[in-house]
Amino acid sequence: MPNKFTWGLYHRFVLILIGFILLLPLLATAIYSLCQQWGATILPSGFTLSWYQQLWQDPRFLIALGHSLLICLGTLIISAVLIVPAVFVVFYYYPKLNTLMTVFTLLPFAIPPVVSSVGLLQLYADGPLPITGTPWVLIGCYFTIALPFIYHAVRNNLRALDLHSLMDAAQLLGANSIQAFIKVILPNIRKGLLSSLFLSFSFLIGEFVFANLLVGTRYETLQVYLYNMRQTSGHFTSALVISYFTIVLLLTLAATRFNR
Repeated sequence: MPNKFTWGLYHRFVLILIGFILLLPLLATAIYSLCQQWGATILPSGFTLSWYQQLWQDPRFLIALGHSLLICLGTLIISAVLIVPAVFVVFYYYPKLNTLMTVFTLLPFAIPPVVSSVGLLQLYADGPLPITGTPWVLIGCYFTIALPFIYHAVRNNLRALDLHSLMDAAQLLGANSIQAFIKVILPNIRKGLLSSLFLSFSFLIGEFVFANLLVGTRYETLQVYLYNMRQTSGHFTSALVISYFTIVLLLTLAATRFNR
């Protein structure tokens, strides 16, 4: 029978192989973004950074990036302020509503984005609240997308805590419910909350259907910009994809370091 050392090597080999398979498309895209020309030949004709220079000197790209970051950060701030206290209230005061809230938070995944976009276009194109074509309609849509991630992450964190004992202890020491929530409960669910926020961020910054149908070029986001530039050089769009991935990776690493 194989010993532990052999099994360890086998497991490492499998993990390295899976990692290589997952990174291979990204690696190919990165190499293509650095090529001067790569068409009919097996190997590229040369390497250059001109595609990245052209991308990062494009004011339209910088504006689209700023729009995406602004919408995503605004959505996550609003989501954290509204969803986290709501989960706490349901879990602590009204636990019988937990099943109903679970079903309610899964509804955004049950309705296709195209169907939702058509309804929102009819609802907000005119009337008392004409916000179609503005970032506000995207923030509202993205709030519903982030809702399931944040709600379930916070709910699972609260389940792992002895919530009633913590609240009783804080109140015995003189804290009211709000102070106990802010000073005792929030620090205990911080890691789960941050994980859900950055999972939502990585999903929202890549969202295309709502952004394209509800806003389009009137408030161009990063994914809409990528779609509109699809007819340009493949090297340029590859540089855009790698830049997008790098931005998300750096923000995730910064959040992880901040969390520690």
